[in-house]
Amino acid sequence: FYSTVVTQAMYAEFEQRTHATIEDGTPLTLDVLNELWGELFAKYTPDVGVSDSVRIRWSRIPHFYRAFYVFQYATGMSAAITIARALRDEGEPARERYLTMLGAGGSDYPMEILKRAGVDLTTPDPVRIALEEFAATITEMERLAADGVLEASVKAAAEAATPDHDA
Repeated sequence: FYSTVVTQAMYAEFEQRTHATIEDGTPLTLDVLNELWGELFAKYTPDVGVSDSVRIRWSRIPHFYRAFYVFQYATGMSAAITIARALRDEGEPARERYLTMLGAGGSDYPMEILKRAGVDLTTPDPVRIALEEFAATITEMERLAADGVLEASVKAAAEAATPDHDA
């Protein structure tokens, strides 16, 4: 989730700001790009320090060779989670909206087709819903860890993955 939504949103903002920098007449030097990346890294990961190796990390990301597509990871995941929540919480009405969306094919703009499923990407609601679901998942994982369930599950999975050398 984090990599798909948060990281890709940071990448998209980096792209947007680099283009705005050029449009403002500022050359994109190594120092300018490093500073911009450092600012965004600090904004999106406030609990992690920004070192010189972090500031240059933008240069190792192949997504930037193809402009303005990374935002689709974050919007796609947010839309999918919004639809999944509606299916879970509403049942049949959400299912009907979802099938209507699927049936639309490419007959309209994607934003309009998504609205048929109850997802309006012109509002912050899909991202808010995705973040709420992520927070709920973290809370559930913490509860399972506190109850020892995760440890037992990991142990069972490790044992199942270990070849039986006595056979």
